[in-house]
Amino acid sequence: MNHGLIHEKLDIKILILFILQRLPETVSAETLMELTFCDSGVGYFDYIEALSELIDTEHIVENESGYKITEKGRRNGSIIETSIPYSVRNKAERVLTPIATAMRRDAMIKTSHEYTDSGCMVDLSMSDNKGEIISLRMITAGEDQARQIENSFRKNAENMYSKIAEMLLND
Repeated sequence: MNHGLIHEKLDIKILILFILQRLPETVSAETLMELTFCDSGVGYFDYIEALSELIDTEHIVENESGYKITEKGRRNGSIIETSIPYSVRNKAERVLTPIATAMRRDAMIKTSHEYTDSGCMVDLSMSDNKGEIISLRMITAGEDQARQIENSFRKNAENMYSKIAEMLLND
């Protein structure tokens, strides 16, 4: 027997909209399911049915990366989200906050590389809510090195920015 507070399909739909409304980007199917199952009353088949109906009614869209809320879903979800029990909303917020934070950070860091006549060119940039704060372009020995630099920048962009700024400000 499920001991959670969410049992009805309508409540599951509202919970899905609640979660998607707080995520800045498209979320994978696995992550959305994991977040929705923060309440033990949610059953797998009810979840799949609710998700399918939200797509059919254009409250959410599905693409190759996963799911994202639409403006219609945002509008309707915000009106009825208080019908979700407070403890479920609170738990959902707790489990999705780190994911939303990581998504926002990831959206602010851009990396890419391309082959040119000079070699493999790597572009790295980081922005904040106001605009780009650093942009770096460099040639690497090859694609393996370019990927290594991109991965390192993604993991440490803030520290790299601080170190570059410090080096430029010190004599």
